[in-house]
Amino acid sequence: MRKQVLFVQGAGDGAYALDAKLAGSLGKALGADYDVRYPCMPDEAAPDGAAWKRRLAAEIGALADGAILVGHSAGAAVLVAVLAERASERRIAGLFLIAAPFFAPGGWEVEGFALPGDLGARLPRGVPVFLYHGRDDEIVPFAHAGLYARALPHAVMRPLDGRNHQLNDDLSEVAADIRHLE
Repeated sequence: MRKQVLFVQGAGDGAYALDAKLAGSLGKALGADYDVRYPCMPDEAAPDGAAWKRRLAAEIGALADGAILVGHSAGAAVLVAVLAERASERRIAGLFLIAAPFFAPGGWEVEGFALPGDLGARLPRGVPVFLYHGRDDEIVPFAHAGLYARALPHAVMRPLDGRNHQLNDDLSEVAADIRHLE
């Protein structure tokens, strides 16, 4: 049986089409043993946090145990918020956050997207968490990765030199970490 991967897009006008390159890169790097699901999130140009959370909760609920969750940008932040706010009935094999904005004090405070102050304590126990952030990210400052690293001290931090917000459309490092979960 192929392993399920849920890839969550970022926000902004045209984000689904832009992030399709990332989902495609991940699928190609993982190969035929993985099924990368890439749902279109509602109203990407002006996202509503509650609507995105409902959609992600439904997407996660449709996965089998052992699924892998990958989120890019705002999609990563909403993904981690959903896991912190709602107990999942599914066992998650790993959580991979790419260029995630930190929606809490010290980062960006955006209504409807706030992360809980005790984020690390609220995530499912035993789930490996990986943080990827390009040092040349022109959209989400690299400092946000450090805020996540402090909130999630058990996470593996992967700073990437010479990489932009889209990680130059190359998720080979993410794929390598996913394959090493086994």
